[in-house]
Amino acid sequence: MKRLIVFDLNGTLAESKSALDAEMGARLHDLLGVVKVAVISGGDWPQFEKQLLSHLPHDSRLVNLSLLPTCGTKFFQYTGEWKKLYSEDFTAGEKQNIISSLEKAVGVAGFKVEKVWGEVIEDRGSQITFSALGQQAPLEEKDKWDSDFAKRKKIKAILDTFIPEFSVRIGGATSIDVTKPGIDKAYGIRKLRDLLSISLKEMIYVGDALFVGGNDYPAEEAGVVCISVRGPNETKCVTEAIIACLDGDQPA
Repeated sequence: MKRLIVFDLNGTLAESKSALDAEMGARLHDLLGVVKVAVISGGDWPQFEKQLLSHLPHDSRLVNLSLLPTCGTKFFQYTGEWKKLYSEDFTAGEKQNIISSLEKAVGVAGFKVEKVWGEVIEDRGSQITFSALGQQAPLEEKDKWDSDFAKRKKIKAILDTFIPEFSVRIGGATSIDVTKPGIDKAYGIRKLRDLLSISLKEMIYVGDALFVGGNDYPAEEAGVVCISVRGPNETKCVTEAIIACLDGDQPA
């Protein structure tokens, strides 16, 4: 029997940088009533608050929810209020090295963008995130820029040679996430295992970037059963199926 369902956020529970819609919020709330749930995303804590928490009922079911921003480099649990359990932050020197390497890799890749919306490189403390069109780019523009991941795969391949001492993953619609070595979604999965006392075999991971190099792929490498989706609508179907199965496993 599965005891923990783990979701990616952007591209899985919600469109990139967008809020959960009402239907997804209701499905997630229903799921929290029958099983523990975790969300791991490249976004930082304020993004979790805006996209996720503000669209879920604020009730006792939140004790079943664990939140892991910045690809699992931070961990929050609810005990009447949200508490941060850890944060694997970069040093100032590490941040400078990563940012300069990102700028160089993008230049070498040769992808020029005519217009950006907001920050292109964001310091999230425990993660540096490159967003090709800027953090506030419209979803329709993001969807057009790199739908087949080819541009970011090229940038990642170059960046890997510049900073091999760090973990580089493709995530979101236009982003690349850089974390400390070994600090990725597999790290977050193992933290969930240890802190919740739930084995990897008792988990399911749902994400849209489960391909090699994607920021969801470490969950599969960790040995968790994974379900690949192509957006929130597929996630709703998966969530509904999980609820039906788990309800059937509950004692009468």
